[in-house]
Amino acid sequence: MLDNSNAFASFSVDNIEEARKFYHDTLGLEVNVNFMPENKKILGLKFSNGTECMLYAKPDHKPATFTVLNFQVDDVKKAVAELHEKGVEFLHYIGNDNNEIAHPDGMDIAWFKDPAGNFLSIVKTPEQ
Repeated sequence: MLDNSNAFASFSVDNIEEARKFYHDTLGLEVNVNFMPENKKILGLKFSNGTECMLYAKPDHKPATFTVLNFQVDDVKKAVAELHEKGVEFLHYIGNDNNEIAHPDGMDIAWFKDPAGNFLSIVKTPEQ
């Protein structure tokens, strides 16, 4: 039934303008601002593979306690360094190396948070 649907992910943030600046200015994503009823803004994040993700403001927002968005890259160490230059702070987990990168099951992965406290990651899987 849903095998031919176009699905997309969404998650909440506490401040839509801070989110827009972070995802566009810091991460370099294409961000579309859309208006909903009552003039409420939502953000559409566009990715190079054509997929999209929707962010919406929620007054009682609680950050996700799990990774809500993973960015696949060819070189996690390089991506971490570039984001460090833009002020992004990475999380320190057990097993991370000096570059704040973990290596579970042959992956390279580094976690950080958006301004709303949601967990994001940069990842390179063994299949890439």
